[in-house]
Amino acid sequence: MARPVSLLYRLYERRLLRELDKSVPVPRHVGVITDGNRRWAKEFGATTADGHRAGAEKIVEFLGWCDEIDVDIVTLYVLSKENLARSAEEVEVLIEIISDLVEKIAALKGVRVQLVGDLEILPPGLRARLEAATSTGDCQMRVNVAVGYGGRQEIVNAVKSLLRLRTDEGTDLETIISELSPQQISEHLYTKGQPDPDLIIRSSGEQRLSGFLMWQSAYSEFYFCEAYWPDFRRTDFLRAVRDYGLRQRRFGK
Repeated sequence: MARPVSLLYRLYERRLLRELDKSVPVPRHVGVITDGNRRWAKEFGATTADGHRAGAEKIVEFLGWCDEIDVDIVTLYVLSKENLARSAEEVEVLIEIISDLVEKIAALKGVRVQLVGDLEILPPGLRARLEAATSTGDCQMRVNVAVGYGGRQEIVNAVKSLLRLRTDEGTDLETIISELSPQQISEHLYTKGQPDPDLIIRSSGEQRLSGFLMWQSAYSEFYFCEAYWPDFRRTDFLRAVRDYGLRQRRFGK
C-alpha cells in the first residue's frame, strides 16, 4: 500500500544527495520516533495490525537510507513502556511484529543490534526472541531498538545502577553525593558508551519527544515531519539530514 515514488521525487532526491556530498555534515547518530502507524491504517481503511506491519517494513527501508549516507548509529523508538498498556489484542500483534522486525534487522549485513529499554517488563516470549537477535562484534552501523522504553525510567535505572556500583565499592553516601556528575549518570544509561543523538526525527506531525532519550537529547537537533511513518519517504529523510547539516549547533554555548 506504499505510495509510488514519482520521477520528480527521484530527481529531487538526487539533488539532495548532491547537496549532502558538498560538505554538508551528516549526523553520526540518528534517533527516530516511528509515529503514525495506527492513523495511517485508519486512513487507508486497513487494520491496526496492517499499520504496524507497514511501519516495520518502513524501518528496514529507513536503515538502508541511513547506511547509504554512512550514519553510524540509529536508535528506533518502536515500543514504549506505555504502549504495553494497550489492548491485549494489539499488544500481542505488536509483539509478533517487533520480534520479526528485530530478527530482520539483525540479519542485515554490517548491522549490530542492541536493545535499549526495561527488558524486565517485556513479555517473556518477546524478550527471549529479542535477546536472541542481539549481536556483537564489528559492524558498519549499530541499531538500537527501544522496546519497553521510558525516558524517565531510564534515568531512574541509571541512578540505581550507579548507586549500587558505588556502594558495592564501599563508598559512603556523602562521598557519592559530592562526586555525582552528569558523566557518571551517562555511563549507566542504556546507551552508555555511545555518542548522544545528533538528530532526532519524528513522523506524523506530532512535535514532542514522548519520553524518548530524554537525557541524551539535551543538545540534539529535532526534525518533525507531517507524514505518517509508513508514508515516510527517502526524500523526507534526506530533507531532514540536509536541514540538520545547515543548522549551527551551539551545544548551549
